Amino acid sequence: MAEDFSELIKYLDKKFNKIGESFVLVENRLGNIEENKADKSDVNNLINAVDAYAKKADEYFQEMVMFSYQLKRHEKWIQQIAEKLGIKLEY
Repeated sequence: MAEDFSELIKYLDKKFNKIGESFVLVENRLGNIEENKADKSDVNNLINAVDAYAKKADEYFQEMVMFSYQLKRHEKWIQQIAEKLGIKLEY
């Protein structure tokens, strides 16, 4: 009678081993999540990095506005010089 169930026992043993392996994989993943979870200092570092980038971006945009005004001023001066010299400038 034991031989009649040997195939079933082997089949079920394989299935339970796969379930056990899956359970171990899930436990490992959960363990990795706990290890990789950000703490307060990580969040503060990220916030500081974003703030620093925002400050640099703001300074850059301010410089671009000033550069634009300067460029317009120079174009106006060049246009005035060209008119005084009788030179027609083409764009």
